[in-house]
Amino acid sequence: MDFEERITASNLNEEEEVMELSLRPKRLLEYIGQKSVTENLKVFIEAAQIRKEPLDHVLFYGPPGLGKTTLAGIIANELGVDLRITSGPAIARAGDLAAILTNLNDHDVLFIDEIHRLNRSVEEVLYSAMEDYALDIIIGKGPSARSIRLDLSKFTLIGATTRAGSLSAPLRDRFGVVSKFEMYSVDELKEIIKRSSELLNIGIDEDSTTEMARRSRGTPRVANRLLKRVRDFSQVKGSGVIDMDITNKTLHSLGIDKKGLEGLDREILKVIIERFNGGPVGIDTISAAIGEERITIEDAYEPYLIQAGFLHRTQKGRIASDLAYKHLGIENHKDEQLSLK
Repeated sequence: MDFEERITASNLNEEEEVMELSLRPKRLLEYIGQKSVTENLKVFIEAAQIRKEPLDHVLFYGPPGLGKTTLAGIIANELGVDLRITSGPAIARAGDLAAILTNLNDHDVLFIDEIHRLNRSVEEVLYSAMEDYALDIIIGKGPSARSIRLDLSKFTLIGATTRAGSLSAPLRDRFGVVSKFEMYSVDELKEIIKRSSELLNIGIDEDSTTEMARRSRGTPRVANRLLKRVRDFSQVKGSGVIDMDITNKTLHSLGIDKKGLEGLDREILKVIIERFNGGPVGIDTISAAIGEERITIEDAYEPYLIQAGFLHRTQKGRIASDLAYKHLGIENHKDEQLSLK
């Protein structure tokens, strides 16, 4: 199965993009979660408006699906400026970046998702744009080549990345505001599900809201996706109102257990426990054992397994935790074997 199509995937497919736009908050007051990030941004935005200057460049980092793109849109709304959205892989050449930057107006916001995937030559052009609001372009080749400087409007760059460690130091240092996004609590996810159910005009009880929040892997995007799938089941197999009975039936049908794990999450843990005695085992070995690409495991499955305490990543390899044994109902004989040696 394509990991982008998983019910618990943090990435959006094309059909969901339109639906999510209608659920996204437009103002800071409507935004749920990431309290420290939003409270600081409120001060920075107000200060920039008082000085009539562009907001300093902002870097958001953290797992996907936590609201980085949404918050970029809110910043543009709070500033009363236009938002231009692109991504690192979409800017293949310096000319592509120049075309985007020269079309920005004063104080506009440029949001670059997956900024860690920018081409190195594009990144170098971005340095002067961020610092001096100017583009240095080379015209011609060889001895006749000359450099010209294009002045740009004073803009705000918001970069988002799931891999802050992959950003080069020169690029990272040019961001004045760096904010880390944390996984959401169950209470915060409950607020999001309630808000989304009102916007989607869905009746839902308190227990169902709590159950979906618990199984959403700390991610608002997953919470909204679960809500929409339970809504489908309630309309076809239920009364049209979401209750615990239809919620449990839906989540069981989707293969999502009480901790938010799905089939391949459990398979990864079982392989480590049953075939490799709980680890440590290398990621490439796990990849070969379950028939999934290494990057899929590292990006789509491992972060939550580590965050939830089911998996430990060490220099020697991955190790299943005691919690993983308990959750899967497998007795842990590893300590007994070590004591016998």
